[in-house]
Amino acid sequence: MEVKGISKLLAEFFGTFWLVFGGCGSAIFAAKNVADAGQGHIGVIQMGIGFLGVALAFGLTVVTMAYAVGHISGGHFNPAVTLGAVVSGRLPAKDLPGYWVAQVLGGLLAGTALWVIAKGMPGFEATGSMAANGYGDHSPNHYTLAAVLLAEALLTAFFLIVILGATDGRAPKGFGPLAIGLSLTLIHLISIPISNTSVNPARSTAVAFFNGDGAPGQLWAFWVAPLVGGLIGGLLYPLLFENGKFALGKTAEADA
Repeated sequence: MEVKGISKLLAEFFGTFWLVFGGCGSAIFAAKNVADAGQGHIGVIQMGIGFLGVALAFGLTVVTMAYAVGHISGGHFNPAVTLGAVVSGRLPAKDLPGYWVAQVLGGLLAGTALWVIAKGMPGFEATGSMAANGYGDHSPNHYTLAAVLLAEALLTAFFLIVILGATDGRAPKGFGPLAIGLSLTLIHLISIPISNTSVNPARSTAVAFFNGDGAPGQLWAFWVAPLVGGLIGGLLYPLLFENGKFALGKTAEADA
């Protein structure tokens, strides 16, 4: 494989590692953090960052790594995004398998690192505590499978539309990573209570097997729904806004 190709895969590997380590790590270590109030005080101090903090952490991982290595690989860090990039014509289909392998391996390495670090806290039990995604009894608010599949597919489709639009040659230069990171933050604010937010099969795979508690058996849903959403978003953006019959430029020409 040529050096340029290896660089792309390494960029996807490290970018996905950072996404999982920063996003899931914030959920595992910082979402709910209780400390002793200290000498002379009674009780404990609540220091957790909550849903808002976790959502922001996921967005920040994408912003930082998109600026760092997005110019090398496109900054996908997500198999659903790679699929959308392929069907939209932004990435050659031959690159898809390598991207997927790099993303999944990067995520799994991050999940392993999180598990090892988390075990360093006395009394930590990984089962049910590794920020895994789920539906039914394993959804934060017990949302049904149908609700989770719809939410994940819909949010992933819009994520692809934002990504493709923000990186369109006609978009303002240099702001793509900010729009994409803010979009991922918003997605998490919407769907953490629904499914603990996936929209990314590599992120889900990264922690499912360390988490246990039903997560491995439900992992299929967090491959299927995001990939369907990525496919929809990857098809819709070119159809509506680039080279499709409803593209803005062609509509304007017709109106003229």
